[in-house]
Amino acid sequence: MSAGGTLDRRLVVADLLKDRDRLMVVTGLGSPSYDVMAAGDHDLNFYLWAAMGSAAMVGLGLAQAQPDRPVLVVTGDGEQLMGFGALATIALRKPRNLSIVILDNGHFGETGMQPSHAGQGIEFARVAEAMGYPKVDVVTELQGVEPLRRRVHACESLNLSVVKISAVNMPRALPPRDGVYVKNRFRLVLGHKPA
Repeated sequence: MSAGGTLDRRLVVADLLKDRDRLMVVTGLGSPSYDVMAAGDHDLNFYLWAAMGSAAMVGLGLAQAQPDRPVLVVTGDGEQLMGFGALATIALRKPRNLSIVILDNGHFGETGMQPSHAGQGIEFARVAEAMGYPKVDVVTELQGVEPLRRRVHACESLNLSVVKISAVNMPRALPPRDGVYVKNRFRLVLGHKPA
């Protein structure tokens, strides 16, 4: 069984976002958004609200629209379980500047910590390998985050990483919840007018 791991989600995300420069970050619903916000709000953070299962596809769209910028999707195992079709589409497109990081605690953290499919044996890494992702790994120790951060910034290859985190509900660090505000500040940083 794949019941999560021992890593502290906040430490992992903070480490991933160190020296982020031009990195665009899309967050999955709930805890991944809180984790990214806890690491520091940023104009290039695109927080998703009420869009469960959509983070990876938003990341694909950004990666295709901004091929010279690194794009990082930070999502949870519960959300990504809703998006296996998205993972397949991304595998076919293979944007070299897209990284998907699945924070896997083996539980549905937003609905009461019930065991998720990942916590009962579904392995995202094996699914991604079968789909043809060029780079797939599972991070179980903190020292594995540094090489992952380098890959995220390198924009050399599509990659999917499963980070095995502990099943602990952390205090919420709420990012902006106004979708129009988040969208417009993101657009402005990219040189586009608010829409």
